[in-house]
Formats: sequence, structure tokens, C-alpha cells
Amino acid sequence: MSRWKNLPPPPGFSNLSSNNGKPPAKAAAAAAAASYAALKEKRAWDLAIAPAKSLPMQAFMLYMSGGGVQIFSMGIVLMLLLTPFKNIAGINAAFAPFAPTSSTSKNANSLTTLPLQKLAYVACNLLTLAVGLWKCRSMGLLPTGTGDWLAFETRGPSPEISLL
Repeated sequence: MSRWKNLPPPPGFSNLSSNNGKPPAKAAAAAAAASYAALKEKRAWDLAIAPAKSLPMQAFMLYMSGGGVQIFSMGIVLMLLLTPFKNIAGINAAFAPFAPTSSTSKNANSLTTLPLQKLAYVACNLLTLAVGLWKCRSMGLLPTGTGDWLAFETRGPSPEISLL
């Protein structure tokens, strides 16, 4: 046994024998809290960009549904139009688990907690809404042409004059 005792420690090894192999309790608790806060912030960013991550699949579903007005394509378009509104309406509840531990439970549902993540979440949901509106326009469901507004045009007096 004595011959192994004289070997140098391996690279990257820290000798904690002065503290009986245990780091200080306060330093370990602070490191754990900081790591937990960083993990919660990372998860909040993952939730914030989740709607953008699902856009390729939704675009593929739109492509496969075709350009006609059928029940399947209308269901997909309805999903693309309603989901962003549902997500934006429940934004505080979605981000409440990721609120910093320093904030109280009442403050966890505030718009001021995690503002950048919530702004990114709203932007990604608006992007999903824009894709749904683009599909509605390509299917002819949005009134974008002048012929769509003919019912609201008024006719002026006719230029010809009758002599009767």
C-alpha cells in the first residue's frame, strides 16, 4: 500500500482531504441554486422557441393538405389560426414553472417575469399565425383582390343623357 501513496494525483483531480472530502455546505448550496436557476432559464428558452420548432412540420402538413378547400385542409388551417391565440392567452401559466425562485407565486404570473422569453414566445406564435394566414390567402379564403370588394362599391351617375 505504501508504494501507491507516493504516486502523484491524476490530471484534473482536486484533493479535498483537508475538508474530509466534502465541499463547504454553503458553497455547494449556492452552486446548486445557481445551476438550478440556469436550468430553469434554459427550459424557459426551450419553451419560448417551441412554436418555431414545430413550424416545419406544420408547413409540411399544409403542403400535403393541398390548395383546395376541403375538410382536412380547413382543419389544419383552423389549428394554425387558433393555436397561437390559445398560447398567447395562456402565456403566464406556461412560463410560471420557470419563474425565478426569488419571485413570489403572485409575481410568477406577471408579464414582467422572463420578459425576453415571453417576447420570443409571442413572436414565434405570431409567425405560426402568419403561416396560417398565408395558407388562407393561397386557398382564396381572404379577400385580397378588388373583385372581393365589389359589393361595397357604389355606382356614380351614368355619363349619358337621355333626351326623352
